[in-house]
Amino acid sequence: MSDVAQAAGVSSATVSYVLSGKRPVTEETRQAVEEAIERLGFSLNPVARSLRTGKSTLVALVVPDIANPFYALLARSIQDELRGRGYHVLVSSTGARRDEEEAFLREAVQQRFAGVVMTPFRLATDAFDVLRAAGIPAVVSADVSFGEVDLVTPDAETAVREALAHVAATGRRHVGVIGGPRDAAGGDPRLERVRKYAAEAGLSVAEEHVVHGEHTREAGAEGFERLMSARRRPEAVMCGNDITAVGAMDTAERLGLDIPGDVSLVGHDDIDFASLVRPRLTTIRYPAREVGRVAAELLLEQIDGRTRHRTVRVTADFVARASV
Repeated sequence: MSDVAQAAGVSSATVSYVLSGKRPVTEETRQAVEEAIERLGFSLNPVARSLRTGKSTLVALVVPDIANPFYALLARSIQDELRGRGYHVLVSSTGARRDEEEAFLREAVQQRFAGVVMTPFRLATDAFDVLRAAGIPAVVSADVSFGEVDLVTPDAETAVREALAHVAATGRRHVGVIGGPRDAAGGDPRLERVRKYAAEAGLSVAEEHVVHGEHTREAGAEGFERLMSARRRPEAVMCGNDITAVGAMDTAERLGLDIPGDVSLVGHDDIDFASLVRPRLTTIRYPAREVGRVAAELLLEQIDGRTRHRTVRVTADFVARASV
């Protein structure tokens, strides 16, 4: 900083303000410092700065499956929001396994990450106490709460009601559900929302028409086959996410079933290829980019000193396409 300050004709403190953004400087001063840095060939060393300040610039994003396009968009959104504040995002995929989720929380404490954004599936609801005790900000993106930690969660009640009403309007009455794993923390809120509003739309959800599995394409294919093997087939199937819905489409094609002629299909999330598959997938849009933006804002608020936890509900919308 002394070398840059001398070359730019400013004080070392001013160079520090330009690099950290903690105090305003004139545009002329900022330009002079940045030109001196470039001319001298210096680059910021985040590891050295972390050692000097005791504060990391690394944020961990921990998701069940980075191959799911929803989480890829989430990661991109969080990265875009945090990069301007000097933070770098490390993405980890747990496979929705509890041991992996717990391991990443321990790693966050050991590495003294600046913060953690996580979509947990099987963690205990008090698992984030270890981060709070270490003073590491955390944000959970999930359908259920994980204790006294910031939460970004869907506001999907209206969208689910509209989806079920849309199914009912086609004359279908018996609905099946391809839900999430039975041992997920907090149960299966997306399944429970379907159960809650099905009767209101004049639809039934029989126990034999509910199957559970991971939120994967393979689980969707297997779950749909089980539903189609039931003594009485459901006339419409609600899926826990769009990935499982695509798996259901795979099985429908193999079995020679027409969607929506033989059975209607509804997904959840509205990832990009929901509008690319054929038939185009009717779904509930939960905007990954907005979820990421909100999660990043909550994390930055904590880094800046907010201590009381917050919950933000992101609106989900029903999207009618050709699969119903």
